[in-house]
Amino acid sequence: GIATSIKKFQINYQENKGIFLPGYTPSIGFIGTLRPSAGFTFGSQSNVRDLAARKGWLTLYPEFNEQYTEVDSRQLDVQANIELLPGLKIDLNGNRVFSENFSENYIVEDDLYRSLTPNTFGNFNISTLLIKTAFSKSDENGSAAFDDFRANRLIVANRLAEKRGINISDPANLDGFPIGLGKTSQDVLLPAFISAYKGSSASSEKTGFLRDIPLPNWDLKYTGLMKLKWFKKRFKRFSIQHGYRAGYTVNQFQSNLDFDTNNPNAVDQAGNFKTEIILSNVNLTEQFSPLIKIDFEMKNSVKILAEIRKDRALSLSFANNLLTEIQGNEFIIGLGYRIKDLRISTNLGGKKKVLKSDLNFKLDLSRRDNKTIIRYLDLE
Repeated sequence: GIATSIKKFQINYQENKGIFLPGYTPSIGFIGTLRPSAGFTFGSQSNVRDLAARKGWLTLYPEFNEQYTEVDSRQLDVQANIELLPGLKIDLNGNRVFSENFSENYIVEDDLYRSLTPNTFGNFNISTLLIKTAFSKSDENGSAAFDDFRANRLIVANRLAEKRGINISDPANLDGFPIGLGKTSQDVLLPAFISAYKGSSASSEKTGFLRDIPLPNWDLKYTGLMKLKWFKKRFKRFSIQHGYRAGYTVNQFQSNLDFDTNNPNAVDQAGNFKTEIILSNVNLTEQFSPLIKIDFEMKNSVKILAEIRKDRALSLSFANNLLTEIQGNEFIIGLGYRIKDLRISTNLGGKKKVLKSDLNFKLDLSRRDNKTIIRYLDLE
């Protein structure tokens, strides 16, 4: 039964890449005459800038300001439908979306392509799991996950320092943090934040902002109680549902134009190493939609629905090192009744007809509470 429980499995991967090369001066001729290269004509994404400059195909106009551009987007979706037990349906799904744009101005000098102000920007989203900390206490008086976030910073900072060969026991370290990797460093904050709210170990959490493998989210529906005599006698249908969604999102990342590849140990005004990529903020979202839902119809055609939903959104800003946490709780009660085969006599166009159909009444009541908490990393 376990071996044959997977009823459907689907993977969908899409990739889009493109190059815009402005300032190309020769005529392209019939079907492009394979210029500037055969690979480029048929969609290759390899670099043709240097070749075009050496061949004299790029404009020499000194005030030319159109930007060379590369676009790259990739999307992965994974879905699986599983039936472990009769009446139990589980839908698993995961996704990963990456989008990146690169642009630069250029000039050509002595048949050599010279890049000016290259800039990369993009966004990223991936499904994840935050369920380990979903039910931990978190209010305006305190949060265990936030306390872990604070403590994780030093663990991450020491890991990064060891990679750089920095002495973590240097007496010059400020507040115990290695030089260049302080408590407000983006490179330190991001892994500390993710590991705290995932409930993972800060000593093994990946330090970059990208993640490779989407973690599964799910929807569950159980109707197997209708196989029991007691339920079959009293209900027309009876189902229990549960759903979970969680995601990690980088709204925008972009190149740090102040970062010098020839001097990677340069520090910013806060004394932290300058990062090659700047993040404005990162978000973790989680939804139990629903946490639990009971939906049934009795033999007397009375329908009853009861549902609990729970969600939270965590947004970490690297501009001011604030964490904004939004919590939501919702309760829904529904009542319905069905009059079966209601007959209505009509006289349309002088012809008498009897219409027969079910008449459904439905009333839903919901109450939702939202709370927004702003947490300061180094202020109580």
